[in-house]
Amino acid sequence: MNSLQPVYWLFILAIPIACIAWTVTHEEIFSEPRNYCKKQSLSGKTLLHRKFFYLFTCEYCFSFYVTALLLFITRYHLLYPDWRGYLISGFSLIWIANIYMSLFFLIRTDLKNDGLDSKLKESELKKCEDSKGTIDTIIK
Repeated sequence: MNSLQPVYWLFILAIPIACIAWTVTHEEIFSEPRNYCKKQSLSGKTLLHRKFFYLFTCEYCFSFYVTALLLFITRYHLLYPDWRGYLISGFSLIWIANIYMSLFFLIRTDLKNDGLDSKLKESELKKCEDSKGTIDTIIK
């Protein structure tokens, strides 16, 4: 077996973890359950109740549970073939998945800013053209 193969799997398995954690905690398709969980995390009577519902609103927290499920399904371990390998792979997967989510957030924010900048420039250009048309009408 190639000694780098577990490292490849580390970066590959982090992709679905990041995808699932980001989708549940940020995307519109889960907005209603997420809003309910957010309300419960703020107004729950017990600490356990509040923390349970908070995990569905935080991509970092939720990635722990997604990672645990993925480790259970894949039996992926890193460095050691026993429980230590699962522990190391779990924290490694969470770390890589959160890097992926941070990069996605930065790219998405940059794309939104570019879109807003272009819309702002278009509206300024339209205002300039409208004011130029008004000035041309006044001059004639």
